[in-house]
Amino acid sequence: MDTIKKVLIANRGEIALRIIRACKELGVKSVALYSEVDTEGVWVQKADEAYRLSGDPVAAYLDECKIIDIAKRTLCDAIHPGYGFLSESAEFTEACEESGIIFIGPSAEHIALFGDKMAAKIAMKEVGVPVLEGTVEPVTSAKEGERIAKEIGLPVIIKAAFGGGGRGMRIVHDEKDFQELFESATNEAIKYFGKGEVFIEKFVQNPRHIEVQIIADKYGHVVHLGERDCSIQRRHQKVIEIAPSPRLNETTREKLYATAVNAVKKIGYESVGTVEFLVDDNDEIYFIEMNTRVQVEHPVTEIVSGIDIIQRMIEIAGGDKLKYTQDEILLRGYAIEFRINAENPENNFMPAVGMISNYMAPGGPGVRLDTSIYAGYKIPANYDSMVGKLIVYALDWDGAVKKAMRALDEFYIDGIITNIPLHKAIVTDSDFKAGKFNTSYLEKKLPTFDFQANQPTRSRKIEDKSFILKGSDDILY
Repeated sequence: MDTIKKVLIANRGEIALRIIRACKELGVKSVALYSEVDTEGVWVQKADEAYRLSGDPVAAYLDECKIIDIAKRTLCDAIHPGYGFLSESAEFTEACEESGIIFIGPSAEHIALFGDKMAAKIAMKEVGVPVLEGTVEPVTSAKEGERIAKEIGLPVIIKAAFGGGGRGMRIVHDEKDFQELFESATNEAIKYFGKGEVFIEKFVQNPRHIEVQIIADKYGHVVHLGERDCSIQRRHQKVIEIAPSPRLNETTREKLYATAVNAVKKIGYESVGTVEFLVDDNDEIYFIEMNTRVQVEHPVTEIVSGIDIIQRMIEIAGGDKLKYTQDEILLRGYAIEFRINAENPENNFMPAVGMISNYMAPGGPGVRLDTSIYAGYKIPANYDSMVGKLIVYALDWDGAVKKAMRALDEFYIDGIITNIPLHKAIVTDSDFKAGKFNTSYLEKKLPTFDFQANQPTRSRKIEDKSFILKGSDDILY
């Protein structure tokens, strides 16, 4: 790879640090950015160069012109957007290309296509991917929406046409609630994505949320790296991700792989991406969306496949071909990722910010921790509540669950409240241990969890006492 020698990372936190590490292993220089509240960020220290972004701490990471200007002035060949912020902005991708900077990701055309969920649904249906019954044009009024919902049949889901992360989504079970939920969904869509368009589709009761990781180069080669089960969610936002899905039958699994790979080939997609599906009780599959960026949950796939997804993104953007065929990719074992959030599960998951006074990280065989926090680090109030990702691995499902129990028990963060007690409750639940879960799992289980009983083990102060072994020559230890 001769075209990319220096990369600007247009992001922060653990994903910025993750990209820096990938660059170092490739022999590529990295340039970090940081806002006024991020001056103590680990990624700022680890990058080869770092530059402060002035202004609002959130808007700073969205300032396309300023970020591209820094990239040009620091002689960067490419920009990696990570996830969130500008990662799914077709306009930013085009601006990079116009400035002669490589955008590490797919084309602006494909980002725009899959950023519009209605257009994506139409495109995927045209290439033979099963989709849910619903609208393909924006629904502009609650009255129109009610009529469509009656035609489809309740329950239905109202979904923001742009954006993701579970925002702008409402499920309607009762006709009398439609108008209120429609307004709530559109208002949230405007708040988070700047656009209030929504569409309506049939809601699948208690499905599993399964996604397939793909990698495609510029030369038409496409491979998959297996699937992830993202069914454990709260309010449509992922909490735990697993690779592979512990209770997916092989016929459905192979159908998911073939459908995802064939679709990506037909649309001419390039870079890494994730094709997401719902799988119902009858093992029927339905496309829901495609993410055109690296996913938060990419580590579980890296662990079971042995493939560094971030490095492959950089190499493909630099013009390299895929270095392996599908037959050469061996998927082995089980990996589970726990999103560690600074939030209080006992108080409706209210975000919790502050200074980390004490910090003990888990470790040992089969344990990976992607984070940028440390003792003395102050969690800013400006960003998403996720402060890290704990990933565990074992050769079988039972071993992975036991590994998770041990690692979560070792994980101690003091000074802020986290959702570690929630994860400890989940991994000791009999249904989770049996691999029995779908998208309604957490909604049903939350009222039964005892968070107090699952508080992280506190660090113990060891008294400085010497002792003498009886029968010895008064040897002091």
